[in-house]
Amino acid sequence: MDIGTVAIGFAVMLGLLLLGLPVAAVMAITGVIGGALLYGMPLVTSMGSVVWGVLNDNVMTAIPLFILLGEILLRSGIADRMYGTLMLWLGRLPGGLLYSNIGASAMFSATSGSSVATAATVATVSLPALTDRGYPVRRSLGSLAAGGTLGILIPPSVNLLIYGSLAGESVARLFVAGVIPGILLTLLFSLWILIEAKIWPAGETKMAPTSWSEKIASLKNLFGPALIFLVITGSIYSGFATPTESAALGVISALALAAAHGQLSLDFLGRCFMNTARTSGMILLIVVGAFMLNVTLSLGGVAQAATAWVSSLGLSTTGLLIAFIVFYIVLGMFMDVLSMMVLTIPVALPIVIAAGVDPIWFGIFIILMCELGLITPPVGMNLYVVHSVRSDKGPFRDVALGALPYVGVMIGFVLLLIAFPAIVTWLPGQMHN
Repeated sequence: MDIGTVAIGFAVMLGLLLLGLPVAAVMAITGVIGGALLYGMPLVTSMGSVVWGVLNDNVMTAIPLFILLGEILLRSGIADRMYGTLMLWLGRLPGGLLYSNIGASAMFSATSGSSVATAATVATVSLPALTDRGYPVRRSLGSLAAGGTLGILIPPSVNLLIYGSLAGESVARLFVAGVIPGILLTLLFSLWILIEAKIWPAGETKMAPTSWSEKIASLKNLFGPALIFLVITGSIYSGFATPTESAALGVISALALAAAHGQLSLDFLGRCFMNTARTSGMILLIVVGAFMLNVTLSLGGVAQAATAWVSSLGLSTTGLLIAFIVFYIVLGMFMDVLSMMVLTIPVALPIVIAAGVDPIWFGIFIILMCELGLITPPVGMNLYVVHSVRSDKGPFRDVALGALPYVGVMIGFVLLLIAFPAIVTWLPGQMHN
């Protein structure tokens, strides 16, 4: 299969997506019809075994478990109490509650695995307090949209699970690889808030002083999320549990916390299970469609053709990665994150591996590109989620412009990872085999 045929195939897929067809259907239709046209009906009849193999993979079981974990924490009120504690500790700093937005997003990310859920939860909790104290709307909304992106970088991450499945890489190592970049990006977001508050003070109302005894007493609200993060990441890093087993441990811990706060009931569980089923069904359908398409792409030698074409351009490894940054920024403006991942990874991964890039490092790179897609209009999902939560019904440009500085921070952070790849690769390299 030549590069022209590949380009036509992807153009057809993009056209179908623009017509509003579901992503899973577009990939499945392209994989089946394209495979039948190129290789005949025997390929089509083999798709059943492909679907069975994907859904029978233990890694796929972790997806609904992590989604259920986030639902339990979201509906048990843990996020509200967590944000209240961060307000007490950070509220009197320059730009105080904006740090709470980033901190709460990071902590909720460490238990939910979803950027959209993180952005929606923290925005719902924080916007009334931000409005009451006169924080600038753009800064408030921008910090919430950017903080929400941490949901797919800090483990557990559903998107890292999908990357590991598509790329055939260890999900455990991918999870551990996201820890240090997740912490550093959280600190960089906070550093920008400090710089902005010092250079352009907004005159927001500071919180009243709080006694040290009250601050210390409030730390109990952070114990639950921290415990779940340690259970999940610690069990994976030590080799005690696989990602799927760690997800089950996380769900059990979350149920125990919900019971401790008196939230556990049949109605509570019913709502958690129903939302988990809806979200999991959507994600797994997309993954199945991606694998069906990948069968046709693999037989057609698409990855090899694309690798040969890129090699002919004579780009250095750094030049290639910068080209990918531009490509993913543009693509993220017009495509949702999950679609962007499953459509590009099968072709992009062999190219970067041939250039000598570590596939675990590239997984974190892809996630950061997806984070950019979440806060770049016109299709930035986090922008719409945060905008929908605000009560003043102001213009959409407020959240788009508010998130713009964080786009610059993230691009700078990606360039830092290109210069120092050990930021990503060191911690998974210390894991037990």
